[in-house]
Amino acid sequence: MIKVLSILVVAMLCMGVESSRSKPNFVIIMTDDQDIVLNGMTPMKKTQKLIAKQGITFTNAFTSSPICCPSRASFLTGAFAHNHRTTNNSAHGGCYGEFWRQLESFATFPTLLKANGYRNFYAGKYLNEFTAKSPVPAGYDAFFGLDGNSKYYDYKLNENGVVKKYKREYLTDVLLQRALSFIDDQTNSTENGPFMMIIAPPAAHAPFIAADKYLDRFPDEKAPRTENFNKQSEDKHWLLTMPPTELSNDTIEKIDEIYRKRWQTLLSVDDLVEGVVKSLDEKGFLKDTYVFYTSDNGYHLGQHGQAWDKRQPYETDIRVPLLVRGPNVPKKAVSNDLVALLDIAPTLLELSDAPSAGNVFDGVSFAASLNKNPKNPVKKRTKLLIEYWGEENDADFTPDCPWTAHDRLMGCEKAASCHCQDSWNNTYSCIRHIEEQHTDYLYCEFKDTENFVEAYNLLEDPHEMTNIGYTEIPSIRAQYQLWIEDMKKCQGQNCVS
Repeated sequence: MIKVLSILVVAMLCMGVESSRSKPNFVIIMTDDQDIVLNGMTPMKKTQKLIAKQGITFTNAFTSSPICCPSRASFLTGAFAHNHRTTNNSAHGGCYGEFWRQLESFATFPTLLKANGYRNFYAGKYLNEFTAKSPVPAGYDAFFGLDGNSKYYDYKLNENGVVKKYKREYLTDVLLQRALSFIDDQTNSTENGPFMMIIAPPAAHAPFIAADKYLDRFPDEKAPRTENFNKQSEDKHWLLTMPPTELSNDTIEKIDEIYRKRWQTLLSVDDLVEGVVKSLDEKGFLKDTYVFYTSDNGYHLGQHGQAWDKRQPYETDIRVPLLVRGPNVPKKAVSNDLVALLDIAPTLLELSDAPSAGNVFDGVSFAASLNKNPKNPVKKRTKLLIEYWGEENDADFTPDCPWTAHDRLMGCEKAASCHCQDSWNNTYSCIRHIEEQHTDYLYCEFKDTENFVEAYNLLEDPHEMTNIGYTEIPSIRAQYQLWIEDMKKCQGQNCVS
């Protein structure tokens, strides 16, 4: 993979940057752990007005790995985790590991856009193991990377290679100011070339701390009591059948509190969207700019008897918001196409008229879905591989967890409400299959001592209540098994079907 991508970059560099003035600009706003199934976009009125109503909403957008670091690595490279080798949030899971640092020097879409004449900006969370002392990644003209995982106050930024500490400055607001300064710089630049911006605020990730002005908002909101809320089923894999059978009242109250706090944090992101779009408009850039809004993964809050976290193959965790506005994008449009975060990279390359990387990216461009009159209609994706590897970190063993594996507790303050969210045997591969109006299916195989299987027909069972993995017609199950085996080792266009 590295050799093929290297050849691509050399070819792009040799082409030069002619006609850069006519290329569109890109702004991508990526939040953290923002679910879409549990009404994650509801508090964001400005974002709905400025992006959704001015563009297209993708109702079937997914991450290929429901956890921060692998998902962000897929977003940046357009590759599945089995190819970029970032498998979870830990250092031994490849998060900002040696292989990734080789890839980021030439194989991320910012490096490819820069070779095609773009000036690039990054502000916010990068990869979890990135530190303020790490080298500035290749491909950026302005870089403001967060030290480590999501924070709201008391954090450090790598500002173009210089470590700067912040104590009481709210991070989302700081990111907005950095973004506005970069837009101003483009106005004053004599180069007049295109630009690309990635803004990655911490919301709505733990510790769920809102800006002071929003701390009193949504006092009566509660987490949605979906059909699968606090419902444990014996036909699911080991993680969901371990004690307790029901979450305690104290845990449910905590879930409601987290739900309100997550919404509060997103109000500052709503302000960020407004500020960026307004600045683009005032400076005359908006008409030539594609604005993407998305998140790295979803989040569950009480579904299937789990407390709060991600890392699971269910809709709450793998679905993400995806809104896009820009040149020739129809207003107030809705697309049911199956798209993934790893599809964004090839989409940007196609929209920028960069050399086609279709033989390299695992993702597939959905540029045709953005254009009212597409020049290059392509075959649409119908199946997506979802893959995750448990961390198996013995150092995180907690004896309060009622399970024999050395698991790390997530969302568990009392043993009575404990569900271990991660361990070595929470490792799985799934096929998410959506095709026209007749197929909406999830099939998963776990790499554990049981070789457990889960499957759901979401047309009949949208809340994934009844596992049909062991009762499915043998020929259908065999087909999904073959698809999983093929996609687990796929690369490039072999990953698209």
